[in-house]
Amino acid sequence: MQLHRASTAAKGLACFIFALKLVLLYAAEGQPQHRGPDLHWYPGTATWYGDPEGDGSTGGACGYGSMVDVKPFRARVGAVGPLLFMNGEGCGACYKVRCLDKSICSRRAVTVIITDECPGCPSDQTHFDLSGAAFGRMAIAGENGPLRDRGQIPVIYRRTPCKYPGRKIAFHVNEGSTPFWLSLLVEFEDAEGDIGSMHIRESGSTEWLQMNHLWGANWCIIGGPLRGPFSVKLSSSTGRSLSARDVIPGSWVPKATYTSRLNFYP
Repeated sequence: MQLHRASTAAKGLACFIFALKLVLLYAAEGQPQHRGPDLHWYPGTATWYGDPEGDGSTGGACGYGSMVDVKPFRARVGAVGPLLFMNGEGCGACYKVRCLDKSICSRRAVTVIITDECPGCPSDQTHFDLSGAAFGRMAIAGENGPLRDRGQIPVIYRRTPCKYPGRKIAFHVNEGSTPFWLSLLVEFEDAEGDIGSMHIRESGSTEWLQMNHLWGANWCIIGGPLRGPFSVKLSSSTGRSLSARDVIPGSWVPKATYTSRLNFYP
């Protein structure tokens, strides 16, 4: 997905409205479930989409774009229903999913990364819509096809730490960003995988400015003019935090990706 170019005022209003909707939603329904890795297994259902041995979505509602077609995302992507997608705040989280039918499924759980939302999935139960490749990996040898032929199956699942060996957290500056409206996409955040809060600090400043969740794994801030280089501070859904100093240079440009030297795991 791409952000459409629009006036600074219109983008700022969209950012504010989305943040207000999230506040109202959480006030009405309480805090989201399944925050952080969990040793307990929970019941759910699973289907698959795309090609039988395919990688799943192209792009997706989290905004990762072409990243889902290459490692470490490739063939590990998953779409989820509202309970886990949480209006995009569940993007980047990792889950282990295991089929329970011993006649056709192995005891091996497949690990998937949330990159998409499942349109039309039930809102009152946990559902995973996996890539064809990820779904088939739950089968015993030679039963990949028959398992996919079943369509929807019961599964158990649990949150698991995301692991991106050798990768550091990166920040993609979204198309349409300006010194007055800056939008960032977070890539390769391991550990919890999702973002609880995000702040930036301008060049020469000691003040951290709060960014607002926009959509998917995208965050935005309204200011003017914002002066780089920018430091970025992330907090995971469980409160773990790190700060990448001057990670986005003063000469930043939209659609560029800037990689930090940090991640939550060494």
